[in-house]
Amino acid sequence: MAAAFACAGQWCTSTSRVIVVRKAAESLKQRVLAETQKVLVGDGRDPASVMGPVCGTDQLQSVLSAVEKGKTEGARLLFGGVRKAGPAYERGCFIEPTLFDAVTPDMELAREEIFGPVLSILTADDFADAIALANDVRFGLASSIYTTDLEKAFSFLEQTEAGLTHVNMMTAYKEPQLSFGGVKASGYGLPEAGGTGLEFFTNHKVAYIRYR
Repeated sequence: MAAAFACAGQWCTSTSRVIVVRKAAESLKQRVLAETQKVLVGDGRDPASVMGPVCGTDQLQSVLSAVEKGKTEGARLLFGGVRKAGPAYERGCFIEPTLFDAVTPDMELAREEIFGPVLSILTADDFADAIALANDVRFGLASSIYTTDLEKAFSFLEQTEAGLTHVNMMTAYKEPQLSFGGVKASGYGLPEAGGTGLEFFTNHKVAYIRYR
């Protein structure tokens, strides 16, 4: 929940897809829905607010367009999906936390980065299918698995196509002393933190000078 809706889902490592094995899908969906309904949207200066606005009108329209596309493609909207209305929201780009289920791997919700408070639930037949679904996208920045099965956890760590990964921790967690970078369309050069951080921010120039 934190990785999905903190910063209104605008972290590059935000969770946008939850892939759950079928036997646990209904229970998880109900728990996530209940928690999503509790998210209080408001001014970030108000201590009671849990989630603030997205970063501007362009992003607002982009997120709302993704929501409409999801509905058009057949995903089931469980909560949210609209701009917040009323005096408290008229001067900001506030969107309700949004939850979809019945999302399939071919839908835009499952394939594109939305950068907004939109969380999609996909159902997998089993563990192997879940990993296949997780990897079947062109991005590969952050991933996470929640499990009590240590063997499955290490299998996931080996197979996940991501630059940083987690076990029983949110996708957005990172520490500055460790490398931060992705693979596939999320990978651009060296990781930007850890031991490679200085190289990431360094432009090399080789100069040859001959004195007479």
